[in-house]
Amino acid sequence: MKREKLPWLANNPFYTKRFAYYVGRKCRSMTVKDVAKELKLDWHTVKTLEKEYMQEQLRRNPVAAPRAIGIDEISLRKGHTYRIVVSDLERRKPIWFGGEDRSEASLDLFYSSLGPKKSKKIELVVMDMWKAFEKSTRNNVPHAAILYDKFHVMRHLGDALDKIRKMEYGRLSGKDRSYIKGQKYTLLSNRENLTLAGRKALKKLLGANKRLNTAYVLRESFGQLWSYKTEFWARRFFDNWKESLKWQRLKPYEKFAAMIERHWDGIAAYSKPENKVSLGFVEGLNNKIRVIQRRAYGLRDEEYLRLKILTCMLKKI
Repeated sequence: MKREKLPWLANNPFYTKRFAYYVGRKCRSMTVKDVAKELKLDWHTVKTLEKEYMQEQLRRNPVAAPRAIGIDEISLRKGHTYRIVVSDLERRKPIWFGGEDRSEASLDLFYSSLGPKKSKKIELVVMDMWKAFEKSTRNNVPHAAILYDKFHVMRHLGDALDKIRKMEYGRLSGKDRSYIKGQKYTLLSNRENLTLAGRKALKKLLGANKRLNTAYVLRESFGQLWSYKTEFWARRFFDNWKESLKWQRLKPYEKFAAMIERHWDGIAAYSKPENKVSLGFVEGLNNKIRVIQRRAYGLRDEEYLRLKILTCMLKKI
């Protein structure tokens, strides 16, 4: 018994590849459920055809040797279930998704899949201050410079600001406390993202509480650290920023400054001209992944999630 292989048929022989790619293109902007409803197909059929489309996208876009990579983790579900996402920062696309958690062994799997030849071409690795990622990178690509992601550093500073807000809320009472109540996200959001009402509430809060006003101004000014082109001026700015904490009784900020001191080399690395890469891409990719997860209402098929993430920045076929 022999069966002729027809190159224009999809893996599901009831449909052509052309139709499978049509379904895949629709699924880039619509949910599987909506596409199934529009095309009057079974939900599982649409998902299978989309998978074939995404596999073809990856086949046409093999992973090239990256010079600068970004490493981050995503949470699959509650209970600290993590997977690692690695991105090519210059080509602006994710290139690997996997691991069992966010451990050193899980990141080792990426470097081993990349191979020693491609790994040697990595010159810069952008990550958060997670020790397991740093240790794996030091072991596998010791020649690469490590740079700590600005958004993760600023998130630590935002957490310190929130601790100060809680301390002030606990210390005060009456009218002074009422200015702080319910203003967490007003205080932690970027000013340009606030509505007119939010800006008014922020102005009232900062006018009523001197310590929170000082903490807010210090947080806003800290982002300037990444604008310097030499380590000397970056260090001078940080020393002045740290000096301004004296007599302010801002313990969470003092702990933050000590953390920056311990990880200074990985932050100052950005001031070198060869390390100027788009730090916003990793954060933008994280937002895109959260949208994928939200649209799918909790993906149980991990292979499907892997394909969605790896193809989300690729061109349509």
